[in-house]
Amino acid sequence: MIRPSVLWFALAMSAPALYRYVVNEVDITALLARFLIAVPIAALLLAGVRFVTAGYGKKEEPVTPVTPEPVKPNDADGPS
Repeated sequence: MIRPSVLWFALAMSAPALYRYVVNEVDITALLARFLIAVPIAALLLAGVRFVTAGYGKKEEPVTPVTPEPVKPNDADGPS
């Protein structure tokens, strides 16, 4: 299913053609062709943005706290 954000972005990308249609410089088939070309391009661009920003809102799982213990001198040197 196509996300609404993709359709809005494709509409924004084809806005110059929409304006040219309103002032009768281009016909409806050219307008629809440009919009249909803009839809997969917008989907790829927004998928890239979603991929890059996917991990920004996630919290890390809490880590179990570890209390450090001092090393005894006899244990660190090995057998004597």
